[in-house]
Amino acid sequence: MGDLLQPTHLLILVIVLLVLFGGKKLPELGKGLGEGLRGFKEGLKGVDEPAAPVPPAAAQQNTVPAPPPATPVQPQITRR
Repeated sequence: MGDLLQPTHLLILVIVLLVLFGGKKLPELGKGLGEGLRGFKEGLKGVDEPAAPVPPAAAQQNTVPAPPPATPVQPQITRR
């Protein structure tokens, strides 16, 4: 495993990426990868921390009224 990140391997990897994606796409790919990793880390941090309790007054203000109960559909009987 220690032999995987040698400078020659990294150089070959960079050359392959340049050939596949071109010089203009690499910064965009790096930015997207960085943002994805940052979001992943923030998501993991949110799992470790307990959720803040919602005060009862705030819970009542943000509630949406429940829709009325659905009426059952009556099958239509056709006669010949």
